[in-house]
Amino acid sequence: MLMHNPPHPGAIIKELCIEPLGLSVTEAARALGVSRKTLSSILNGKAGVSPEMAVRLSIAFNTSSESWLNQQTQYDLWKAEKHRDELNVKRLSAA
Repeated sequence: MLMHNPPHPGAIIKELCIEPLGLSVTEAARALGVSRKTLSSILNGKAGVSPEMAVRLSIAFNTSSESWLNQQTQYDLWKAEKHRDELNVKRLSAA
């Protein structure tokens, strides 16, 4: 079942991981081994969490990489479902 309007994983990273530790984006990016621009794009919902980033987040915050990818998938699928009626797809069935 799809979650209704799930948050972008970047919002979760910001609110539940970075802010409670009192980290700046620059400090968090350095700890994750990515550029500030890369992390900022994720935190602002401009980029998604890739499998590699999910592993980095799991190491840094002692979480599972699967949880980060699941959050990204739920977010992406919810966005896609909003446009279901706009897709030009024909239902296929056996004759």
